[in-house]
Amino acid sequence: MDKDDWASATTAELWRLYDEVTTVLSRRMIAEKAKLEERLRRIEGTSGAPNEERARRPYPPVLPKYQNPKNPSETWSGRGKQPRWLKAQLRAGKKLGDLLIKRRRTG
Repeated sequence: MDKDDWASATTAELWRLYDEVTTVLSRRMIAEKAKLEERLRRIEGTSGAPNEERARRPYPPVLPKYQNPKNPSETWSGRGKQPRWLKAQLRAGKKLGDLLIKRRRTG
């Protein structure tokens, strides 16, 4: 269509054209998305359903860094969610450095 054709077209004709374009575009987007998902499955090496869970890699054990002064058996490695005893100590005015486990260097 020429630019002059667009200007002289009626509103009804423009809406019809708009509906046709959006229909074609949505079909093409769905087809392109399916192609990309298939490529991604091939790259990842999974051929099954997209809900398949992969095994997580094993994380190495981590030594604790912080210790509860009131109960030395309660420790925290510094990873993940802070334990309740640590939050209580911080609210009481202590700093993380105050709760560090003192280790002697070997070697």
